Amino acid sequence: MQNYIDLANKNGVTLLNSGKCQFCGANTERGISECLEIFNLSFDSSDFSDTENHIYRFFIVDAHALQHPEIHGRWSNHFHLLRLHLIFKYDVKWTYKLSPKLSNHLNSYKKDKPDEHLNPPELLKRGNITTVDILKVATDTTKCKDLIKQWAKCVYDVWHNHHNLVDKIAQGFLVE
Repeated sequence: MQNYIDLANKNGVTLLNSGKCQFCGANTERGISECLEIFNLSFDSSDFSDTENHIYRFFIVDAHALQHPEIHGRWSNHFHLLRLHLIFKYDVKWTYKLSPKLSNHLNSYKKDKPDEHLNPPELLKRGNITTVDILKVATDTTKCKDLIKQWAKCVYDVWHNHHNLVDKIAQGFLVE
């Protein structure tokens, strides 16, 4: 798996390691590196091992990936937006078992679409909730879960230009 620095370089992006996160606008002091640190290490107080809480882990991963697409592979946008679409539009009760199935479906889909891209919303306009906001409420489980879901939904909503496309992919996934 490539690291985020390599992917940013591959995508022609210079990473800024001071000030706010250059992608989501999180109020950090060390830019994207701090934003990723919060994402990777700061939500441990929530028990994501409990099956009923798995959905919040999916929301966190999808929201963060879609706010920072420049540090991920280009098909990552499809996967994360598609998963949120299935959850929010079709009320799919997502489980870890569905992720490889979705990945396989997307792999089949993209064989015929070598040039397809989901261009992200403008920098700093990818949802008004960030890792820093989640961190502020991380010790209150109920508030944290509510805000995580709001985060995923607001990020999903700002990718609205691609909802019709991912809906077509979702419909194929739902009939498999």
